[in-house]
Amino acid sequence: MSARSGTLTAVVMIGIVDETTAGREQSAWHLEIFEERLSLREVIRRRVFQEVAEHNARRSGPFRGLVQPSETERALNGPGRYEHRPVDPQRQYERAVEAFGRNGFIVLVDDRQVDDLDTQVDLRTGSEITFLRLVPLVGG
Repeated sequence: MSARSGTLTAVVMIGIVDETTAGREQSAWHLEIFEERLSLREVIRRRVFQEVAEHNARRSGPFRGLVQPSETERALNGPGRYEHRPVDPQRQYERAVEAFGRNGFIVLVDDRQVDDLDTQVDLRTGSEITFLRLVPLVGG
């Protein structure tokens, strides 16, 4: 129930899909939100914080998120390392915003590209947000 209006706020369940130009990377997952309108920046923040929280709770395996940890973090958590180190959600969020700014990925909300972090996007249950990672061409 909203403290201001005294009305129930519905949970909006949106689908998150990761793709590259070669196709879908993994199965879609869902993110619960309580607003029907958010800035793209806030959508990215919530997505990153959710995936980092899930990774940190698992305490095993490599981090598979929107953007990868820094070289130093990867070295500490590298292949063959069995000691789990938590990933910093704020740092990952900052890396995601930076990657968006340099066209590391684009975002489609219900098949419509959103190209500004401050754009307000309308969300409803069943909305699908696709994060399309752009892979640099080699030798281009």
